[in-house]
Amino acid sequence: MREEEFQPLASRPILSAVTLDGTEPIAAARHAARRFMTEVQADHGLPVSERAMGVAELVVSELVTNAYKYAPGPCLLDLEVVNGAVEISVWDSDPQLPAACPANPGRVGQHGLEIAMAVCRSFEVRREPVGKRVKAVIVLADDPGGNPIGRLM
Repeated sequence: MREEEFQPLASRPILSAVTLDGTEPIAAARHAARRFMTEVQADHGLPVSERAMGVAELVVSELVTNAYKYAPGPCLLDLEVVNGAVEISVWDSDPQLPAACPANPGRVGQHGLEIAMAVCRSFEVRREPVGKRVKAVIVLADDPGGNPIGRLM
């Protein structure tokens, strides 16, 4: 028996990994995120607000869209619950780090990175030995005081 089989369910990592080859519709990544967040709530009893559910789908959609658009080949979507938040991580093969465009109210499109950075508790981009990884963190529970990024449990 493996060591983690003896751990209580609440202390086990809650994670999901999805490999996307670039031919699946972006909706498949969004559905994977919603399915994961639903299972976190149903199977593990952690509260997941509608805000967190929607923001997770939005961020996954934006990050996977950028990976499809700018990186050749597959991308990897990792979802993990840590300390009352979901960490969304997307790896792709392009080493070029993304940057948000300068503010321009007349610009149409190319606001996805700005939006993802604004709705997440944290956002980081780093080069990997091959390609790059973009990670965003979303708090699962709403803040009773109305903080738009949620409340840490």
